[in-house]
Amino acid sequence: MSDSPIKNVAIVGGTHGNELTGIFIVKKYKQNSHLIRRDSFEILTLLANPQAIAAGRRYIDTDLNRCFKPQDLQNPKLINHEQLLARQIAFTIEQSKIDLIIDLHSTTSNMGLTVILHNHHPYLLNLAAYLNKINPLVKVLQYSLNQDHPYLRNLSKLGFAIEVGAVAQGVLQADIFEQTEALIINILDYLEQSNRGEIASVDNNLTIYRQMVSIDYPRNESGELQGIIHPQLQFQDYQPLAPGEPMFLTFDGQTITYEGESIVYPVFINESAYYEKNIAFYLTQKCQITI
Repeated sequence: MSDSPIKNVAIVGGTHGNELTGIFIVKKYKQNSHLIRRDSFEILTLLANPQAIAAGRRYIDTDLNRCFKPQDLQNPKLINHEQLLARQIAFTIEQSKIDLIIDLHSTTSNMGLTVILHNHHPYLLNLAAYLNKINPLVKVLQYSLNQDHPYLRNLSKLGFAIEVGAVAQGVLQADIFEQTEALIINILDYLEQSNRGEIASVDNNLTIYRQMVSIDYPRNESGELQGIIHPQLQFQDYQPLAPGEPMFLTFDGQTITYEGESIVYPVFINESAYYEKNIAFYLTQKCQITI
């Protein structure tokens, strides 16, 4: 568990300016703070990239959620819009003495309700187990451990992202909005109960999906797409992909299959923002861990 009570929480939306679910949830909470008020901790609501939000774009110059490596925050030569903004956000998080960050995202992939962790902190694992217990649809995706991650959530050791989808960029979708809100309320309730020492016991076993490697689309030597996600794989996030099963369909009608040695579980399949990052999907390993 946490070494001490949680005193200050940040709920962040608009790290990407075209992901409207988190943006409008934060706007709602800014106007109706009583909905999230808790007795034992303070909550900072933050719209991370107002200029990108106003423009309806993921970012202005570069992806804000790749600008938070410690060495980049200290580099005076990094002066584009998002790089400067990342320093401002890091300063705000530090000055506000934020203990825990909830960074809200949405995806065009069929990720459902996903909690993304970047470390193995016992407090976060217990929180994830609690969320999964009260809503088994919540999945837990764990990025590689002990790496120098560039994400906003990395500004706190108790930082994590909520990723919801599938929903199109620049679109509000009622079911996704309501599911995200319910998940946030469950998180805040957990923090409050934890601060009071009233947490009900959760299962010691938790299913997590550990990120392994990213897979790119088929491309030619010029980097142009030569194929698309195979219809059998589209929208199959968190579903098993076995050796020999199709991954891509090339424009000349050829099927490219998965040639690994064991079953894997793809996530972020065909995420629209990842085309520029040369990522068609990530492969994960499904694991049962004891917490």
